[in-house]
Amino acid sequence: MDRLFFYNTKIGKLGIREDGKNITHIYLRDKDIDEDKVVIEESDLIKRAYIQIDEYIKGKRKIFDLPLNPNGTEFQKKVWKALTEIPYGETTSYKDIAVTLGNEKACRAVGMANNKNPIPIIIPCHRVIGANKKLVGYAGGLDLKKMLLNLEGISVQEDKVKNEK
Repeated sequence: MDRLFFYNTKIGKLGIREDGKNITHIYLRDKDIDEDKVVIEESDLIKRAYIQIDEYIKGKRKIFDLPLNPNGTEFQKKVWKALTEIPYGETTSYKDIAVTLGNEKACRAVGMANNKNPIPIIIPCHRVIGANKKLVGYAGGLDLKKMLLNLEGISVQEDKVKNEK
C-alpha cells in the first residue's frame, strides 16, 4: 500500500506519495487524492523527498536525487523524461520538447502530458512556457509557477519570462 504525507511549506501545502520504492506523486492541492488506497504516514523516502524540495525552495538545491515512478502512457513518460533534462534556471517551450521527441507537431500532446505530470517540482513542468515566451497553465496555478521560476532566477514580467542567468 502507498504512503502519503503532507507538509506545510513556503509555497503551500504539499502532499508526497510513494509506493514503497519510488516517489509517485507530489500533490500541490488536496484534490484528486484517493486516500482509500494510501496510508497517511511519513516514510523515510517521503521525508527525503520533502527535505530535497525544502532545500530547492530555499535555493540550496538545483538537482533532485530521488527514485521516481510516474504512472502514465509511454508518450507521457517520454515528455516527463524530457522535462527532467531542462536545466535549473532555464525554460523551454512545448514546441521545443515536441521537436526533441521527434515530432514538432506534437505541441498540444506535449502540453497535455505536461498538464498530467504527477510529480511537479521534481519533474520541472514549471520550466515550460509558450513559444511566444508567455506563461501558460500550471496545475498549481500561475502564481506558483511564477514563484518557482523566480526561485530559479527567471524573472517573470507581464506574462513573459526572461532568463537572467
